[in-house]
Amino acid sequence: MTEYRASFDAAIAFSNGGDLTVHGFRVDLPGPDTAEPDIAALFVASLGLLMTDTVELANVQIFPEPHKGTRGGPSDPRHNREPEPGDGRGRLVELSHLPQEGGTYLEAPGGDLGAVELVKSVDLPAVVVRVTGARRSPIGVGSLAPFDVRGHAVLLHTGVREGHCLASDAAAWLVANGAVLVGTDADGLDDCAHEARPARESLLGGGVPVVERLTGLERLPPTGALFTAAPPRLLGVGRVPVRAYARLPLA
Repeated sequence: MTEYRASFDAAIAFSNGGDLTVHGFRVDLPGPDTAEPDIAALFVASLGLLMTDTVELANVQIFPEPHKGTRGGPSDPRHNREPEPGDGRGRLVELSHLPQEGGTYLEAPGGDLGAVELVKSVDLPAVVVRVTGARRSPIGVGSLAPFDVRGHAVLLHTGVREGHCLASDAAAWLVANGAVLVGTDADGLDDCAHEARPARESLLGGGVPVVERLTGLERLPPTGALFTAAPPRLLGVGRVPVRAYARLPLA
């Protein structure tokens, strides 16, 4: 089977300031028709660049060449590996607000909490994506691409109640890359100034539960914790308060 790679120049701007320019960079591709946004995401993932705001590609060339094992690419040995659940003996961290503080909520795909499987809400390997201190702009694919999200709960640590919404293409990227739950410490994933909820709708439409108004995410490591937010089995009910918590990895 023919394998493909891409060569390109790239200019990156970071959400906390600064930029980076590269020339003639190469990444493995899943196929010859890989779109430029996907190439940009592979580039960010390959370098593990955090808080990436924008990526502009130029001089993109796609050609047949054996894969070199690009991190996050189709030949990365982690790509098809199941996430490790851990041994479950670490310290517990409270991540939910009290009801008088507004509570923490889980919304179920299809508006049916009874259909939320335990494998999508209990002891999920967590990835914490920190955008605290960044400009209050939509969280894009560039902020997510450095992380292996397949089989994980992706927790967005914004540090604010509103202002850091999730871009709709980033939500679609999370679905396509196998995230099983998405949470945020903000009041919602979308811009509260608008009625449309494209990020939430994209996630729920892709079968991914959403947890909003988390707290305490600053106490979690970027990876290694196990996240739980199990809702009651209520048929025909779509959104309820939940007790969310995480179990830290052993030191």
